[in-house]
This record gives sequence, structure tokens and C-alpha cells, in this order.
Amino acid sequence: MTKSTFHEPIMPEETVDSLNCGPGGIYFDGTLGGGGHAYEILVRTAPDGILVGVDRDRDALSESERRLKPFRDRALLVKGNFADIGNILLGLGIERVNGILLDLGVSSHQFDTADRGFSFSLDAPLDMRMDQEDGLTAFDIVNSFPEEKLKKIIKDYGEEMMPGRIVRAISERRRLSPIRTTGELAAVIAGALPGHLRKKRIHPATKTFQALRIAVNDELTNLHNAIENGIDMLEKGGRFSVISFHSLEDRMVKNLFRSWEKGCICPPDFPVCRCNRKSKLKVLTRKAVMPGEAEIAFNPRARSARLRTAIRI
Repeated sequence: MTKSTFHEPIMPEETVDSLNCGPGGIYFDGTLGGGGHAYEILVRTAPDGILVGVDRDRDALSESERRLKPFRDRALLVKGNFADIGNILLGLGIERVNGILLDLGVSSHQFDTADRGFSFSLDAPLDMRMDQEDGLTAFDIVNSFPEEKLKKIIKDYGEEMMPGRIVRAISERRRLSPIRTTGELAAVIAGALPGHLRKKRIHPATKTFQALRIAVNDELTNLHNAIENGIDMLEKGGRFSVISFHSLEDRMVKNLFRSWEKGCICPPDFPVCRCNRKSKLKVLTRKAVMPGEAEIAFNPRARSARLRTAIRI
């Protein structure tokens, strides 16, 4: 096994297996990245399967176009947001698909490219945009958002235990001069927290950086909309698979899948259903699928991955 220079696909065998790919099927990969999962899907759907690959990042689209070139017109690549799955597919003349894949989070390329500003281990301008044509950056949030709004972002999206201390330190620093780089922000955060937290294996800025990235890219809203909209774009028997990397994402995927499995959302004390909300899914993964020890040793970034799958009924 050799590593990709762009992005290593997580649980490739388990993920493509979960989609139950077959010849002639149409599959939607909403997080194309370097095209790793897409490549395997196209191999398994030969000779006539179609892959619609979407990404917000032009770098990812360029890499995937190169990697998927052998499949020619079976790979339809689109710059866009997976939350717009319905409009994207209908724009291509596709009414239903046989499988949907979302591999959430940040690609290795985005983490390892310093000027993208995702990592505090590489000092760079505070950016964090997955789509570099979007307007809002991490610099904007850190330097211009009111303290209470910034505190809520760090608490809710980072699940940080001491958001108040971090925000106070950011506020004091930005009054003197803007916080412009990832290194500057990481130092401010580390200085705001007690000494014993600075000595832990996980860097004290990790949760805040996660929170800012989620806010910049509106990740949770987009995930919610992608699942809600994507379910109705699935053929009966089609699979919906999502790989998540932190508890906020995984909880949303699990709860939305279970909600659409249950269907009815009337209060338990109602004698009969009044909402008329019908079940649309059957959950296939009661427990999330996780990478094995061999994959984690080969690709440590896979450690926190969780794969969940549901089938359209």
C-alpha cells in the first residue's frame, strides 16, 4: 500500500462495500477530495456506471480530474456544495442515484498546504476556507466577531471547556493588533489556558481551530441539508454513507438517519400519528464502522473516522 500525495481515502474497501456498487449504477460523491473513493466506485461500476463527483475546492477537482481521467465520460465532476445535491443532479439531468457518499472534514492536502490556514502546525494566514472563492475567513471571525458570538462558536462547535478564557485572551490581543496567522492564534489560545492543559498530547488550540473551521465553512448546516435533500435523490434500495471525524458530525448523521427510519415525529402520547411523516430509511450500521489497526498505523488521520450507512426504502 502506498500513500497518496494528495489525500488518502479513509476505509476505502469498507466505504465502497457499504454503497453496494454495481455496474450501471449512478453514484454521488459529495466530497471528492483527491478522488480515492471515486476511483474505487468507478472500478466497481464498470463498464457503464456513472460517478458524479463534487467538491468546493478547485485543487481537489483538479487532482481528481487527473486521477479519474482513465474513466473519461463516466466521471462527471462539478465544483459545488454537497448541500445542493438536488440542484446539482437535476442540472445534469439525473433524477435519482443509487448511492451517496460524504467523507467529511478536511483533506490531507488542505491540512498540509500552509497557506490554506487549517493547521496551527504550519504558520500561515488565518483562512480555513474549503472554497477559496467564499468571502468569510477565520481571520474575519477571530478579529471582528463580538465576544459572545465568538464564545458560542468555540463552545458549540469545538466543545471547548474554557471558551470564556480563550475569547478574553483573543479580545485583549486583537485590541492591540489583528491576529493574522495560525501561529499567532495558537499562541494566544495556549497562553489563555492552565499550564496542565498545555502539557497534554493534544494541542490546546485543537478544539478552537475545529470550531473556527466549522463556522467558516458552515459545515453542520451543510451536512444537515445534504442528508435531508439527498435522501429524496436516492432510488429505492440506494445507499447513503457518511464518514465523520468528530462527535458533532457523527451525532447529526446518527440522529438524522434514525429519525428518517422512525418516520413519525408525533409526541409519544398521541394515540394516532398526525404528522404523516413516513419512514424513508433503514439504518444498516447500528454501530459505526471504524478503521482497523493496520489502517490507523498506515494513516494516523483515520483514527477518529466513523462510517454510518442507511438504505432508502
